[in-house]
Amino acid sequence: MSHALVVNDLHFGWPEGAVLFDGLSFAVGSGRTGLVGANGSGKSTLFRLVSGDLTPQAGSVTIAGTVGYLRQDLTLDAGLPIDEVLGIAGVRSALRAIESGDVADAHFAAVGDDWDVDERARATLDRLGLAHVDLDRRVGELSGGEAVLLGLAAQFLRRPDVLLLDEPTNNLDLDARRRLYDGIAAWTGVMLVVSHDRDLLERVDAIAELRGGQVRVFGGNLAAYEEAITVEQGAAERGVRAAESDVRRQQRELIEAQTKHSRRERYGKKGLENTRKPRAVIRGEKRVAQVSAGKHRIMHAEKLDEARERLAEAEKAVRDDAEIVVDLPQTAVPSGRTVLTVEGAELRCGPTIDLVLRGPERVALLGANGAGKTTLLETITGRLAPVSGRVRAAVPSRYLPQRLTVLDDAETIVDNLGRMAPTATDFEIRSRLARFLFRGDRADQVVGTLSGGERFRATVAALLLSEPPPQLLLLDEPTNNLDLASVRQLSEALTAYEGALIVASHDVAFLRTLGITRWLRLDGTLSDVDEPG
Repeated sequence: MSHALVVNDLHFGWPEGAVLFDGLSFAVGSGRTGLVGANGSGKSTLFRLVSGDLTPQAGSVTIAGTVGYLRQDLTLDAGLPIDEVLGIAGVRSALRAIESGDVADAHFAAVGDDWDVDERARATLDRLGLAHVDLDRRVGELSGGEAVLLGLAAQFLRRPDVLLLDEPTNNLDLDARRRLYDGIAAWTGVMLVVSHDRDLLERVDAIAELRGGQVRVFGGNLAAYEEAITVEQGAAERGVRAAESDVRRQQRELIEAQTKHSRRERYGKKGLENTRKPRAVIRGEKRVAQVSAGKHRIMHAEKLDEARERLAEAEKAVRDDAEIVVDLPQTAVPSGRTVLTVEGAELRCGPTIDLVLRGPERVALLGANGAGKTTLLETITGRLAPVSGRVRAAVPSRYLPQRLTVLDDAETIVDNLGRMAPTATDFEIRSRLARFLFRGDRADQVVGTLSGGERFRATVAALLLSEPPPQLLLLDEPTNNLDLASVRQLSEALTAYEGALIVASHDVAFLRTLGITRWLRLDGTLSDVDEPG
């Protein structure tokens, strides 16, 4: 099989000394491959190495043809014309010159065979839901989601042999995501895509997992990958149990050998005391017995060491993807109790909202980018005042904003939680944090030094464990920039939460894990809708 992308013995570390890759080798063939891995594992850095933005200290990256790269942090100059972003401004300018009668050779060279550039660009934009976008408009007239789709359209028009997409669905609303899925499905070249979006990853042909500085490629989509990992982990856990049993057996045999030797020594000493043999003979027999016993002990000790080494190797194969385990009975809301009342509340962005939440309802808040979902959540929390109308939360509430500004970066995790739960003792705080996987010294980490996934987990812990216990929780796009393990851990924590929940998200696969009881769409007004298909 010929490979379009080959990474061979790649070495890369940052100037401050952090080594990311030490002999990384893998290959990607034709089709769509999803690249998954924990936050901080180096996925975006790997893309920068493949694209040529970064140079490895050693090793090589070989690409069969050209490479296109859609960055996660895509930023476009608001003043740029659309056709310039698409990379067709020069061809269009040459075409207009030719049409006006200027037949200079330079214009024909610029056009080449691309005489239908406008039609081709329009077809690409239409396929991505950008039919309304005029090629002569400026980027500043587009929404953030439209700018991402425009960047993807530019890559499609370039037709690179290898296309790299880094978290392309971040900040896209549900409709835009579906258009992006369609565009990816229509791609006929080689694609490597970093994503935590389950719906996208179910559409790929293979999954490449970046873990511990190495990449393993699994055939099939995300479901097939997860099934393979489950089978592999089952075998690894059985291997650990077998190795543990072997260690215990070797320990018993060593103890039994030592006990037998001690018993023989006692009996032998008594026998020698009663014997009439010459002292030289007795000393010789004693030395022989000691040498024999010593060899026996060494043999058993070596077997025990070998068994412990096998156990250590078996334990390495078991993933340390620990699960959050929480019990939050104080967040429970009685069925039928009014939790939230929004009466004729005119939001600053325009819509007027009426909403009543009762009992432990779980609400998914849908809507296009710019519809006002964040404004509605911040109005409910009191961060923003409505232009008119009334908003009243009848229970304690907490809010998780998109930018995770809940915690103080200069404080430790323990200190942050202590500030939010002032009556809890240090022992109680640490016990609670341990359930969110911050055990021992990990709870004393300064928030500003945490990885993205750790920071998110600490923020969720602080919200759920704060005082008074929140009986209404509001979350704004909580899965943006989270790896798959962090999304799973968030889902586990929210499943244990017993209060009312409002989650604004475009991640339908995540929402389905939460047991949503009510789906609402904000689109000029707030209305109940069916669960998205």
